[in-house]
Amino acid sequence: MSTTTSLVRRAALRILATTALGFGLAATSSADTSRQLRIGYQKYGTLTLLKARGDLEKRLAPQGIEVKWTEFPAGPVLLEALNVGSIDFGTVGEAPPIFAQAAGADLLYVANQPPAPTAEAIVVPKGSTIKSVAELKGKRVVLNKGSNVHYLLVRALENAGLKYTDVQTVFLPPADARAAFEKGAVDAWVIWDPFLAAAEQQLGARVLADGRKLVANHQFYLASRSYADKQPQVIRAVVDELAKLDQWAEKNPKDVAQFLAPQIGLDVAVAETAARRFGYGIQPITPAVAAEQQRIADSFFTLKLIPKAIRISDALPTNALSTAAR
Repeated sequence: MSTTTSLVRRAALRILATTALGFGLAATSSADTSRQLRIGYQKYGTLTLLKARGDLEKRLAPQGIEVKWTEFPAGPVLLEALNVGSIDFGTVGEAPPIFAQAAGADLLYVANQPPAPTAEAIVVPKGSTIKSVAELKGKRVVLNKGSNVHYLLVRALENAGLKYTDVQTVFLPPADARAAFEKGAVDAWVIWDPFLAAAEQQLGARVLADGRKLVANHQFYLASRSYADKQPQVIRAVVDELAKLDQWAEKNPKDVAQFLAPQIGLDVAVAETAARRFGYGIQPITPAVAAEQQRIADSFFTLKLIPKAIRISDALPTNALSTAAR
């Protein structure tokens, strides 16, 4: 069995276990959750910072609402948990909600962060002879299927005159992808911060292309439609706290890094690099951003990466949540 095959199998088992846990949680959580807010987060962004500071707990405590946090390795698994009812709210990149919506998830876009195109990239090992994206033809490229970087790869290949099928895609979550990258089992890795910053600083990974002139790389906040319908005031409180935090974080990247480093288990220097590349200033979903998402969805459908065409407008809020980030 090859190293890559072994890594893929191990990663698949891990994801299945996580998904099974999500189904189990949904099946057994028959208790009333109206006094809870269950948040899914990843190792990036201001939601992780919000958890570290405890501002949301202070905001919701007078209402008798408890906040529960669950970490996920990537957006697709996080949205699977949201779909089965294990969490109520979470943050992901551009591609995961498209894959989730195509799979039938009843989710709702709540808000987004501004573009952060340098916070994701295609990287190669420091000793690689590959100098351009065009030279990836026929090479093994590892990424997390359905994550924000999936669209970066599509656009970067297109920009280099290659087809998506011109490379050998290997789908692994970040930890296993890094292991494959370090062992030389793959030729390139498409990854986001803080894993990107860690690969650059710890492994000497070299950037072939980041998102500039290719993708916006928005971060989205999403809620399950059922929770948003029942508890709109709670969702608005989360967005309000994130907006306050953004104003502080944009001006204080060193302090942000001090908060984030222990949360994400990485060096302060890595956390600071990721913090400086993040897009601050939470915003409501505008028609322009929705149109960008629709273009991504249409591209994925054309490439047969999702099973059916979707309308982003079906997942946009039509009530007061649409202005929650203002």
